[in-house]
Amino acid sequence: MNPVDEAIMKKARQWMEGDFDEETRNQVKTLMENDPKELTEAFYRDLEFGTGGLRGIMGVGTNRMNKYTVGMATQGFANYLKQSFPEKDQIRVAIAHDCRNNSTFFTEITAEIFSANGFKVFLFDALRPTPQLSFAIRHLGCQGGVMITASHNPKEYNGYKVYWEDGGQLIVPHDKNVIREVQKIKELSQVRFSGKEKHIETLGAEIDEAYIEAVKGVSLSPELCQKHQDLKIVFTPIHGTAVKLAPMALNAYGFKKVFSVPEQDVVSGDFPTVVSPNPEESAALKMALEKAEEVDADLVMATDPDADRVGVAVKDKNGKYLLLNGNQTATILIYYLLEKWKEKEKLTGKEYIVKTIVTTELLKKMALSYGVDCYDVLTGFKFIAEKIRLLEGKKTFIGGGEESYGYLVGDFVRDKDAIVSCCIIAEAAAWARENGKTLYELLIDIYVKFDLHYEKLLSLTKKGKAGMEEIQQMMEKYRKEPPGKINGQRIATIKDYKAGVEKDMFYVNKHYPIDLPSANVLQFLLEDGSKITMRPSGTEPKIKFYFGSEAALESAEEFENTLAKLEDKIDSIIESMKLE
Repeated sequence: MNPVDEAIMKKARQWMEGDFDEETRNQVKTLMENDPKELTEAFYRDLEFGTGGLRGIMGVGTNRMNKYTVGMATQGFANYLKQSFPEKDQIRVAIAHDCRNNSTFFTEITAEIFSANGFKVFLFDALRPTPQLSFAIRHLGCQGGVMITASHNPKEYNGYKVYWEDGGQLIVPHDKNVIREVQKIKELSQVRFSGKEKHIETLGAEIDEAYIEAVKGVSLSPELCQKHQDLKIVFTPIHGTAVKLAPMALNAYGFKKVFSVPEQDVVSGDFPTVVSPNPEESAALKMALEKAEEVDADLVMATDPDADRVGVAVKDKNGKYLLLNGNQTATILIYYLLEKWKEKEKLTGKEYIVKTIVTTELLKKMALSYGVDCYDVLTGFKFIAEKIRLLEGKKTFIGGGEESYGYLVGDFVRDKDAIVSCCIIAEAAAWARENGKTLYELLIDIYVKFDLHYEKLLSLTKKGKAGMEEIQQMMEKYRKEPPGKINGQRIATIKDYKAGVEKDMFYVNKHYPIDLPSANVLQFLLEDGSKITMRPSGTEPKIKFYFGSEAALESAEEFENTLAKLEDKIDSIIESMKLE
């Protein structure tokens, strides 16, 4: 049996003492006596706020989601809110949770601690989507909020997303300051676990109705939704929080033929019908596609457990269902918004969209052609929310998104919103049908107009502490010793977002500053225009490689041949980098 680092043993012993409950002590004792590897994984670090907040495997330990890590995070957040809003007689927070195992328990712990600190707590009466929590913070005039969710992670995970008064997730300096406050808590006695029920107010149907009204408010073609109300839509929440609100919102838009997948309408943190509840993975949509075949659906949509991401399938030219990737869905969504804003003469030169640095460049190309600004931000929707806040009152946000299946239309929510996305995607399908096209045909038309853009994501998982170290070593090697060529192409530009520098590799000492926060991300731009981005995940033990390339598409008939050439190019790039 391999020895455990003494620092880890010291942290584990602390959990055997003090105010930890007996069940926790017994679990830690079992790990200390029988499972040094799991003991190391549970205690080798503290959970940190990444791009998605606090997220981890459930269990005992400082690196796990449990009553105590949630409690310390909540008390630290409460302390920081008190410092940040000293003028408030009573600080207001909203709390929601998803379908995951222990989500209700963690929610109750969070509510009790906030109320014990004298806060006014708005607590949903049952599970609700992440975007509705963001909406509620703004709607109720809260100073903060918490969403208990691990989004699309496997069932062993849970998480704790923290929100600020603008309805967006924490950004600098608030995220670092909250961590600092949490780290100041050395004893459990510093956490106020004894809640005060009088400070807790339950939220129910009234907030659902207000949210649905806001979702309806961004519709651009209500008359077409009514005209094409027979559009057949299959929707699945994959056992999660959109089970009620997504069909309600689609019906509010006028769509009458929304078909469910009954087995996946069952709310369950075990996600019994899927291996992973991630709409980015084709297996998660298998049952929805079977239902689509059964009812001859025009559109298939699936949301993840907390309903901030949506996967989409449409019919191709042969009538077979094709799963769109996140960039393709974003392309259709943004193109539709731009076209309708132009048609309605709403474009004044002060409108903008936002995308992340790893999302298709096609969005920027489209926006600029309409005279609409496009801003690039770091990966993580909190940076899109930050841009909306910074431009509030100066410019008008049309929409935005990221390649990982998260989109936003309008600014009444400040996080990715799969509910409003489902509605606008369905509306775009009605608009396409009005023009004699399917969404698939519309997508190809966009490519003909703006060039075919092809992207591919490769994720390498490196589990545990050793894996995290290997990922960091990989990043440092690419940073310090970049290859001279990739797939026979010279690297024209290197963007190092950690150093905040863009280097022109064809000219010595020709560097430009990158006006974004520091992040452990590298981008290689090849001389043929291809783009490679390397980014360790902020929430999972993996490193992600994003590849993109583009080519002119002369006609719809050339689509498959042109796409195949781009696919071959990206595969050759991956092979030359020896990533598979």
